[in-house]
Amino acid sequence: MDLLKSRSEMTAINLVNAAAAAVLFISPWLFGYSGEQAAPWNAWICGLVIAIVALAAVIAFQEWEEWINLVAGLWVAVSPWALGFAGLAYATWTAVAVGLGVAILAAVELWLIHQSPHATA
Repeated sequence: MDLLKSRSEMTAINLVNAAAAAVLFISPWLFGYSGEQAAPWNAWICGLVIAIVALAAVIAFQEWEEWINLVAGLWVAVSPWALGFAGLAYATWTAVAVGLGVAILAAVELWLIHQSPHATA
């Protein structure tokens, strides 16, 4: 039963990550910054990477997928400053919110994987 509960928690988390990736992917059109240089390409590429990894984790869960999403989420969160588009408010807020969300959810999954099972009597 614990394995089934854990598997459904992992699936739910990965589906939320996939949804966040979809928001990131469409954000350049949604918030009107698709004509810019770095911001939309970063959103499109990172959105695809996060979505593919999250959906792959739903199909066949592997720990390395969560490490990729953790790193991708952290990259997306700092990308406005690293790529120089921090002056675009919507792009920055979207990147920070989605990036931190994906990174936190990936960290939670990694924690769930490595937490020791509770003793039962």
